[in-house]
Amino acid sequence: MTPAGPRRALVFGASGQIGDALLGRLAATGWQVDAVSRRPPATERAMLRWHAGGFPDFVAPDECFDAVFSCGPLDAFSEWYANASLQAPRVIAFGSTSLETKRSAGDPGERALAATLAASEARVFAMAHARGAAATLLRPTLVYGAARDASLSRIAALARRTGLFVLPRDARGLRQPVHVDDLAAAAIAALDSPSAAGQAYALPGGESLPYDAMVERVLAALPERPRLLRVPSPLFRLALAAAHAGGRLHGLPAGAVARMRDDLVFDASPAIRDLGYAPREFSPTREMLVAD
Repeated sequence: MTPAGPRRALVFGASGQIGDALLGRLAATGWQVDAVSRRPPATERAMLRWHAGGFPDFVAPDECFDAVFSCGPLDAFSEWYANASLQAPRVIAFGSTSLETKRSAGDPGERALAATLAASEARVFAMAHARGAAATLLRPTLVYGAARDASLSRIAALARRTGLFVLPRDARGLRQPVHVDDLAAAAIAALDSPSAAGQAYALPGGESLPYDAMVERVLAALPERPRLLRVPSPLFRLALAAAHAGGRLHGLPAGAVARMRDDLVFDASPAIRDLGYAPREFSPTREMLVAD
């Protein structure tokens, strides 16, 4: 009998922070990978074919894969998957816990994001079911580890530039930052877990800590050792408004500031039970936060 060849994966968002970590995991376990992104993956790997492209125009190199991974925007992938003639028994797609945290946000844009995530998840599940495939949705919390995220690495960059980072004194809401490699491990584990079929899992980090303590650890990992300055909330809001008015700060809506006081924690026990999920505690290093 001729031995079966390596399993084949189609990976979208392959040059992103989660996608790059996933490529490493797939390479280590002998998968043949077709990687899709708008720029080449950061690392050359054996048994990897890179395809330049993106949604909605990308055409799969063929129609049969053992697994499809989406590590980029879930809405774009869900629409592409709904219209593609693609056969794969397993579909693993990354979404976000923002589906839950922003569902009732005061900012209309944040509510719209949560609704888009929910609709995209439903579309992936429905299309997988229609094709006799099994889909699993993975929802990370605050992602870090590749120095390419828009949250903790952004905090590090601002602190390095100014020598300090300012927070309101009541920024004590709990957070669970999660390392990109732990997310890649969960995606691999979901492939061969029968219990994961048709399920969505929150993927928090291995530790819950107050927002200000999380920022303290980020600053402590930087060689410049920027100072954390805690100020009264009214003063913080004034400083934030001035920074926005001066064009020095973008992408931090009022809702994000309000959520610094809120506990945004998620239950990892379903992922632990079904995926053997074992995320690490939050111990950032400079390399995890700063892109050279």
